[in-house]
Amino acid sequence: MTDKTKTQTKPVGSPEEFAEAAECLKTLAHPARLRMVQLLLHGQYTVGEIAADCGIPDNVASEHLRLMQRCGFFNSERKGRMVYYQIAEPHLENIMHCIQSRFLPCANR
Repeated sequence: MTDKTKTQTKPVGSPEEFAEAAECLKTLAHPARLRMVQLLLHGQYTVGEIAADCGIPDNVASEHLRLMQRCGFFNSERKGRMVYYQIAEPHLENIMHCIQSRFLPCANR
């Protein structure tokens, strides 16, 4: 009997190359920020609306939103006196689907 060895190719990427991804994933790793992603995947919201939904003060919501913008996850648009936030990174939908299916199984019904 002969041994057949599979030729495996390693995926590209080194730990150093994943540094930016790790930093952005750390930014996501907060309950209020995950909820913000979930909300914004369903539409545009103001800081006040986001803060009220998350049960946090407006200034705290603003800081979370700024951090998420720095990672390129969100952007904002001024409409008159109101500033609306929206998703800038389309891959967040896949990440949120993974999180919801693992931790919020009732959300997939």
